[in-house]
Amino acid sequence: MKIIHLISGGDTGGAKTHVHSLLQNLRHTIDIMLVCFMEGPFAQEARDLGIPTMVIPGHSLPHNYRILKTMIKKEKYDLIHCHGARGNMLGALLKRGTGLPVVSTVHSDYRLDYLGRPFSRLTYGPINTLALRAIDYHIGVSDAMVDLLISRHFDPNKMFTIYNGLDFTPRTANVQRAEYLQSVGLDADDESVVVGIAARLNPVKDIATLIRGFAIAHEAHPQLRLLVAGDGDQMGMLRELAAHLGIAQYVCFTGWISDTDSFYEAIDINTLTSLSETFPYAITEGARMALPTVSTNVGGIPYFIEHGINGFLFDPGDAGALAEHLSALAESAALRQSMGQRLYEYGKAHFSLESTLNRQLAIYDAILRRQTRGNRRDGALVCGAYGRGNAGDDAILEAIVTELREIDPDLPIWVLSRNPSSTRQTYRVDSMYTFAAPVFLSRMKKTTLYINGGGSLMQDVTSRRSLWFYLFTIWAAKRCGNRVMMYGCGIGPIRYPANRKLAHRVLQDSVDAITLRDVLSKKELEDMGVTRPDIVLAADPTVILPAAQPQVIDGLFEREGLDPDKRYIGFALRPWQGFDEKAAVFAAAAQYAYEQYGLVAVFLPIERRLDVSAAQKVAACLKTPYHIVENTGSSAHTIGLFSRMQITVAMRLHALVFAAGQGVPLVGVVYDQKISSFLSYIGQDLYTELDALTEQALKTHIDLAYARVGDTEFLSNSVSRLRMLERHNQETVGALLQTEADHA
Repeated sequence: MKIIHLISGGDTGGAKTHVHSLLQNLRHTIDIMLVCFMEGPFAQEARDLGIPTMVIPGHSLPHNYRILKTMIKKEKYDLIHCHGARGNMLGALLKRGTGLPVVSTVHSDYRLDYLGRPFSRLTYGPINTLALRAIDYHIGVSDAMVDLLISRHFDPNKMFTIYNGLDFTPRTANVQRAEYLQSVGLDADDESVVVGIAARLNPVKDIATLIRGFAIAHEAHPQLRLLVAGDGDQMGMLRELAAHLGIAQYVCFTGWISDTDSFYEAIDINTLTSLSETFPYAITEGARMALPTVSTNVGGIPYFIEHGINGFLFDPGDAGALAEHLSALAESAALRQSMGQRLYEYGKAHFSLESTLNRQLAIYDAILRRQTRGNRRDGALVCGAYGRGNAGDDAILEAIVTELREIDPDLPIWVLSRNPSSTRQTYRVDSMYTFAAPVFLSRMKKTTLYINGGGSLMQDVTSRRSLWFYLFTIWAAKRCGNRVMMYGCGIGPIRYPANRKLAHRVLQDSVDAITLRDVLSKKELEDMGVTRPDIVLAADPTVILPAAQPQVIDGLFEREGLDPDKRYIGFALRPWQGFDEKAAVFAAAAQYAYEQYGLVAVFLPIERRLDVSAAQKVAACLKTPYHIVENTGSSAHTIGLFSRMQITVAMRLHALVFAAGQGVPLVGVVYDQKISSFLSYIGQDLYTELDALTEQALKTHIDLAYARVGDTEFLSNSVSRLRMLERHNQETVGALLQTEADHA
């Protein structure tokens, strides 16, 4: 593999570090050439690092284009990789001139690159924007940068994420803590808790907010000290601010430092107060030293730091929130240690230099593979009840996308969603509004596979119009030339004769394969006379989704104010006809679980806008401890919370699926046949109809479920059966995709 990199050569800061670090290590694996358009420190440092480097001086774009076009063809490069405006301009031109794929790494918001330079903003700014639009593929240096590009309608299917990698190999500081603090002039002792920041002293880093927040925290915690490492034009102003706030003797400005290892070894809390960032090295540097970190919630930082789990986040400029977080860390050495260790483990796994290098090589491989697909008809369109804030439906989409990408990592994916912008950013797929018929019909003429995606879409209990809509999309997809699959779904009940007749006709004539999550759904298809599609018993696709890592789950509990080592019973309830009359029954059962087994009730919503209110009605009747989690977060977080329950009592199907996949004993409360059908399907027998639910019946089921807590054989058999059945979803869709590939 031969890659040519184009960059202006005047770059500094994070972009320079990223490119130098990446190419220094890539050169050992692939053939690379770095081309700069000016001589200077950037090019010379690259040479010193052993990076093959050449400089093409001059500002004539046509001249540089001709030289590069000739060189690229002569040396037979495979791919052009651009960085920055100058590189992007030439890359966009060379795309047509050479026929090679072109990728640009976007290191910063291109709309802000020329702030304070009006002429350049009016000239280079628009040209760079046009060049970026013309380039085939884009790499964002953080998930936040990718989100930004996707929000500006860059194609998610041609987008990649990479992070600034750091060598997490343990290092020994050149100078020990006490000696270092003394050398820089900070008055600190063994009892001091040293807050530190390494940043340029300019307005965007907003060090003034750090000083104000520190002053507030110091008033309550006089053991706090502040070490500011960096230089810049705000030095004088910041010194005056510290003096004005009466904390000058507790704040030390070191100026520019080169010995970062000793700096990070000397501090106890790492901070960043920037107004804007992509993904700063200061965060990974602190993580490498296992430092608890308090940072503004900007750029790619929230993709590294989970608030309250492995660090604290606050809004830019909010000195009061910063002070609260500094105070919490000042009060507890144990909290500092646990947060720092979690950040270190996460950073080492995801942001190490090795992972960055592997990621970059994988990106190159993906781009070169995708070029071979050409412009033929390609891709999958997925339709379901997505973008409505239901954790179960969102988990179905996540599972389907995951399995499609396991089969074909280069498959373009489009999704119909009620919230297309959120779906694009969350799942890195293209998305269109669910009911934008002209748009999705046009897309159906270009895709090869249509997926009616999971859940209970084929029913007319909640809505006849939704059934008609989903049947229409299936019919239209087949007429537009797609293979059609219904993926891990539930069928029924379809009550109205006209709807059953319509469903029979559409499914019989337009569907190639149906995978089902329960036996009752198969019977419903048989009763409707649907026989032509391949019908396969599978499982709900969400059972493949993993729980978050144990240390992350611990952090989730701590963030909710819960002890991760205590024992809990989970409730996942939903408002339904007759629920209000049963709220006291659920409360009595929760109280019984606490008094009999020491299990604290935790209410976990699947659809937040509905389920929290149901939990509050039950909680209002409780006299024992309980906790309502108002937002369970991502699928991994939600599943992780369920994994720590001793028992799960649920009306929500996906609460039962999540818990079952983690081997948690289940008690179902049936408001819809899909609940009893699922539980029977996996060999679980503890469920009662909502309208027949009594206090004694629910208590008895809790007793029986609790007896299964230690029955690892029974629980593991259920989990194994679920995951074995779920493979049928992936096998079926894989066969359909392979058939299309054979025809292409």
